[in-house]
Amino acid sequence: MVQRGEGEARYGIVGHPVDHSRSPTIHRLFARQAGVEISYELIDAPPESLETAIRGFAAAGGKGLNITVPHKEAALDLCDTVGEAAKLAGAANTLSLREGGTIRGDNTDGIGLIRDLQENRGLTVAGARILVLGAGGAARGIIGPLLAENPAELRLANRSRERADTLAAKWDSVVACTFAELADEAPFDLVFNATSAGLKGEAPPFPTNVVGSNSTAYDLVYSLKDTPFVTWAKAAGSRRAVQGWGMLVEQAAESFEIWHGNRPNTRAILTQLLGPRWNR
Repeated sequence: MVQRGEGEARYGIVGHPVDHSRSPTIHRLFARQAGVEISYELIDAPPESLETAIRGFAAAGGKGLNITVPHKEAALDLCDTVGEAAKLAGAANTLSLREGGTIRGDNTDGIGLIRDLQENRGLTVAGARILVLGAGGAARGIIGPLLAENPAELRLANRSRERADTLAAKWDSVVACTFAELADEAPFDLVFNATSAGLKGEAPPFPTNVVGSNSTAYDLVYSLKDTPFVTWAKAAGSRRAVQGWGMLVEQAAESFEIWHGNRPNTRAILTQLLGPRWNR
């Protein structure tokens, strides 16, 4: 049972599973920085209970919800109004719960990634050859914002060619392929892992030639130790291999601004969370 102080506005995150999420800590740090009082709850809901969980939270006075795997696409279908980024992605990770029971859906994943790449890590997307691995909800949220930065190429690879083709068809310039079809490709400048590959102990199924001495490999997953993808990328010769801590905090800051009209100082929060490890 979450203990809430009188006057605190209720927010939370819905996923399945969700107990690993760092979002409660991040949003509480944001709130402290902004001088507002909130509670932020973890809500574990299997797919068949998603709508009940969201509408029940709203009916009980909840103001906003973050949405994480595997619910981002399904959450969009529950929204009455949708922001442009969510519409383009076909997925929502931020819900604003309004009076009268209406729901607005937004997607902050893409802008969170771009902010981390450019402002925290000093990377340039314009003119880069980009590879996105995976064709699920995580990939949906980042492709549009990456394309808006004018890369030279964006390749989308997935284990299933059909799913890659379906997602790539949303953009004229995205080329789809399977992981196996990457075997003859030259190293890409930026490689994004939007899959869960390796998290269950198996080796990531990507050919090692996609990274090289000038590549940055970026795992949308985050951990206090190297993720399997980061370990794989380092062994494959990637110049730099980093995790999604910066994206996590930056997309959360975008959500916080939607709800409160105040964008947090994210560098201060990253340093507070991780110290010198945060840029790994």
